[in-house]
Amino acid sequence: MTTYGSAIFRDHLPERSASSVTRLEEAGYAIVGKTNLHEFAYGITSDNPHYGAVVNPLDPGRIPGGSSGGSAAALAAGLCEAALGTDSAGSIRLPAACCGVVGFKPTHGLVAADGVFPLAPSFDTVGPMARSVSGCVEMMRAFAPEAVPEGPVDLGDVRAALAWAESADALVRARVEEAAALFPRLTRIDFALSGALDPAFMVEAADVHRELFAEHADLYGENVRRKLERAFAVAPEDVAASRAEREAYRERSLEALDGFDVLLTPTMPMVAPPVGIGDLALRERMISLTRPLNGLGWPALALPCGPAENGLPASLQIAARPGDDALVLAVGEAVESALPK
Repeated sequence: MTTYGSAIFRDHLPERSASSVTRLEEAGYAIVGKTNLHEFAYGITSDNPHYGAVVNPLDPGRIPGGSSGGSAAALAAGLCEAALGTDSAGSIRLPAACCGVVGFKPTHGLVAADGVFPLAPSFDTVGPMARSVSGCVEMMRAFAPEAVPEGPVDLGDVRAALAWAESADALVRARVEEAAALFPRLTRIDFALSGALDPAFMVEAADVHRELFAEHADLYGENVRRKLERAFAVAPEDVAASRAEREAYRERSLEALDGFDVLLTPTMPMVAPPVGIGDLALRERMISLTRPLNGLGWPALALPCGPAENGLPASLQIAARPGDDALVLAVGEAVESALPK
């Protein structure tokens, strides 16, 4: 069964697998199971009201992140070698950060999303998760061979820009800055966070769920129901302004990265938060440094970079221009090799 984390699809048996799954199977990967997730992939805690909460193997008192929390938890628990996730505002990178694994959001549209239940299609991205960057590279070889690095990268040749570190908690910031210091050609830059992307995102989610919600509203969990009800009420003029801001942000961001190869930031401003706070209370801060890359459609890698608050892992985000997936992965492998073991 494939439920999408929803009670509506409790008995749903798809007619075919998503193409991302079949490509992995053709490459020799074997399916060992399906994992739990935040309902309809619309949230960051993976506390599912229908199928239970995903547990973070690093600390059961901490959330595993979401929406692909089950994939990250399975990797962290040693239950599998590779996992699939989807990422619309950080849903691969946030659970990777919370559970101390690696997650890669490719350039938007690079990995086929057919067969995947959408959340906000122009933001949605299918991507790999693993316990190492090389594990993600091997999965990308099955999805898009052109995105696989041709060879190792010397960090001394990479022009790196560091941003958003000041947004993070003290030890997360320290670990991210230490990882950034591995780049001899490092410059701190003022890379603006995105403006009002929410209305553009919300109207797409509303369009996906409008008919289904009208028929089955009582089967939605409270958390996702509340977000969708807000999405249904977004004014058309706010959507138009949000879409215009998204286009302007793309232009500004390309200008800001001019002269650099990669952008380095914290993946999350904090380590995995305690359970019980709730998605709605955590959402804005948790996605603040991942959502901009979905708005841009840029490739972005989440890589654990050392212990931070309460001994939980901090995570470095490595991003680059659309189409530079191979560069991001190659830089990620080089950083991973250079980090203290």
